[in-house]
Amino acid sequence: MLRPRIIPCLLVHKGGLVKTIGFEQPKYVGDPLNAVRIFNEKEVDELVVLDIDATREGREPDYKLIGSLAAECRMPLAYGGGVRTVEQFEKLISLGVEKVSIGAASVHTPDLISEAARRVGSQSVVVVIDVREVHGQRQAWTHNGTRLVAGKDPVELAQLAQSKGAGEIVLNSIDRDGRMQGYDLDLLREVRAAVSLPITCLGGAGSLTDLSNLIREFGVIGAAAGSLFVFKGKYRAVLINYPSRADKDALVSQARGTA
Repeated sequence: MLRPRIIPCLLVHKGGLVKTIGFEQPKYVGDPLNAVRIFNEKEVDELVVLDIDATREGREPDYKLIGSLAAECRMPLAYGGGVRTVEQFEKLISLGVEKVSIGAASVHTPDLISEAARRVGSQSVVVVIDVREVHGQRQAWTHNGTRLVAGKDPVELAQLAQSKGAGEIVLNSIDRDGRMQGYDLDLLREVRAAVSLPITCLGGAGSLTDLSNLIREFGVIGAAAGSLFVFKGKYRAVLINYPSRADKDALVSQARGTA
């Protein structure tokens, strides 16, 4: 039976693990490899690693780092950042990455989605849509939230991703990033109504209740979070954490009303 996935999201900046607020103010929180080792012990459902510098700096992924993370990782690993070609998709998959995420490339060269799906399988092709609200209107942005996508709103980008053969969409709220005040459920409702692809929601989770509420409404979905799994307490002390298997099962059962 398909189950919702609870997914830590790690941001890599200058080789280190960071957390941001609104895609800004990167705060160093540790070593990515150490974080992967801890999440291995905690038996997480899936792990997302995003290099927040690569696309903005116009460089390729850091294959050495990714290879080290993939070799250590005992759960499905998704990577995003700096991917612009099918050859890069193939190289990342060969290193042990199971899913490759693209944002800017999916906007500027949408046929890359189709070509990558043919070469590595649609299940390995993920389109990330970063969303910021401006004057009451939700807009899509690329290059770590520095470039506006003109001509297409987030729903249209999701529909384009689906039509081109993507296997999954990640909806990431820039406004809620790092604020730990809950997901943008309205955005998710709009996109969910427009596409049938699996969706992972990112940006804003601050408690297990936020995860439960997301799963309760949307069922089989990816509930991703960054700050929730690297900070603890009101003073945001750095502590890698993740619900135990029993707590996770209870959370999902409660969300489904079967507890």
